[in-house]
Amino acid sequence: MPSSPGPVPPGVRRARALAVAALALASVAAGYLPLPGQEADRPEAGRGVVADASGARQAPATRVDPLPGMPPPLDPGDVYAADRPGRLSPAVRGFPARVYVPNSGSDTVEVIDARSFRRLGRFTVGRQPQHVTPSWDLRTLWVGNNQGDTLTAVDPAKGRPVRTVHVDDPYNLYFTPDGRRAIVVAERLRRLDFRDPHSMRLRHALPVPCEGIDHMDFSADGRYLLASCEYSGELVKVDVARERVVDVLRLDAGAMPQDVKLAPDGSVFYVADLTGGVWVVDAARLEVLKFVPTGNGAHGLYASRDSRVLYVSNRGAGSVSLISFATREVVATWRLPGGGSPDMGGVSADGRVLWLSGRYAAEVYAIDTRDGHLLARIPVGRRPHGLSVYPQPGRYSLGHTGVFR
Repeated sequence: MPSSPGPVPPGVRRARALAVAALALASVAAGYLPLPGQEADRPEAGRGVVADASGARQAPATRVDPLPGMPPPLDPGDVYAADRPGRLSPAVRGFPARVYVPNSGSDTVEVIDARSFRRLGRFTVGRQPQHVTPSWDLRTLWVGNNQGDTLTAVDPAKGRPVRTVHVDDPYNLYFTPDGRRAIVVAERLRRLDFRDPHSMRLRHALPVPCEGIDHMDFSADGRYLLASCEYSGELVKVDVARERVVDVLRLDAGAMPQDVKLAPDGSVFYVADLTGGVWVVDAARLEVLKFVPTGNGAHGLYASRDSRVLYVSNRGAGSVSLISFATREVVATWRLPGGGSPDMGGVSADGRVLWLSGRYAAEVYAIDTRDGHLLARIPVGRRPHGLSVYPQPGRYSLGHTGVFR
């Protein structure tokens, strides 16, 4: 593991290969599902007015050649401009402020009042729930029951489950920026499953040439996604429209990449690594620029409401590091009193509280974003994981525990 920021680590190298022609051509066809035993490809990188989730019409995008159908950014220099404090979409303004905590070891979801910090109750879901994910249109929360092969739909207006859908291996869940597809991250199956965002019917299963695929984020123009592969230490670039792998970046030996987050200006991706820091990756060239040490078990990444800092949860160190988006350096570290295992979560709608699950402590942390002091430590079920703070500002959701634009 690199010990200090610096130039591109010498062990970083690109892993490219040509696609098998038949598979590449077939992958473009709508609805293609590779047959069992087919290998994923490692191909060479290729080169109007719309509505957001609330139905409001948006001005034409100012970025060059964005993904068709994607709502254009409010500010071309800040993909998070729509996420300012209190800027709730009309679609979610009536929803109560809650924190939904999936307890992977208890097969339940805990519901917490985000204002009083009181536990309001819990409900049973499928086996091993991993993340709670807001839908692209903001109207539904999806609980991914990894070992149960199901997604549980939750009505955020009432805070209770309404239906269950069979889905293979839903470790994580994302949505394409145009809202056209849900992407189920099937980690153990080594696939990205492109599905209908409402019915969750499978449209295309994309094998990936790596192991342990689990988190991702999208480029500023929405045309490609970058996904982390924890067990093989790689990052995979996928063309969103064509639903195919176009590039692979292999990190240093021993790397264990986790959460992925785009910088506000879209210039770089930040990639958390369990070995103790964050990779900074050039978004255009897909090259590592530096490694920023933060703390053991770096896992979750969250942008502040003012787009100035990136919160990094260090699960093994029991701390949260703040990386300045301007300098790409750590500017502060908050340590949990008495220790803990801060994992996944999100920022409150007003930007004042960072919520994180305590993965190995059966608790949830509410942290004051002004100075990092602990506001509450709330007991929950066993092995809490990808909690979702809801509602949050933003016009539409890209998935995970709440990535909004």
